[in-house]
Amino acid sequence: MRVFGIDCGTEFTGYGVVEVDCDARMPKLMHLAAGTIRLNKKEKTPQRLAQVYSELTGLMALHQPEIVAIEEVFFSANAKSALKLGQVRGVAMLAAATCGLPVAEYAPLSIKSSVVGYGLAAKEQVQFMVKRLLEIDHELDSADAADALAIAICHIHTAQTLLLQGARR
Repeated sequence: MRVFGIDCGTEFTGYGVVEVDCDARMPKLMHLAAGTIRLNKKEKTPQRLAQVYSELTGLMALHQPEIVAIEEVFFSANAKSALKLGQVRGVAMLAAATCGLPVAEYAPLSIKSSVVGYGLAAKEQVQFMVKRLLEIDHELDSADAADALAIAICHIHTAQTLLLQGARR
């Protein structure tokens, strides 16, 4: 299974591609790619959203994932920020749909629990565990790229659990 994780943001959108051989006796996570789409704050919103869409569709075509995993919207005290983040998430989902890919969404607590074992883990703990689980010995492009990898790992862990229970997601 190859998963394309996306950590949506209004300035930086992280992406990460993780693969696992679900048929193997001891499945091993493999880091295939990770990076950050950096948006120009001086550009107007439509141009920034077009950039996210264009880059994500290109990356999905390049990496050929089976599914896209995205973090669910968290509730923010700032409604304007939440709306802007929702626009980026919508564009990310559109990119996946355009590429014919299903989308799975995960709550931030679920992602942290899946990767670290504790839903209230700090960002540094998540980054540390992502590097450990994927055996990455170099610094990642950004915290957003690490978060995107964590989202992909969360989907793989969830899918494996459901598979063991005889279900499909």
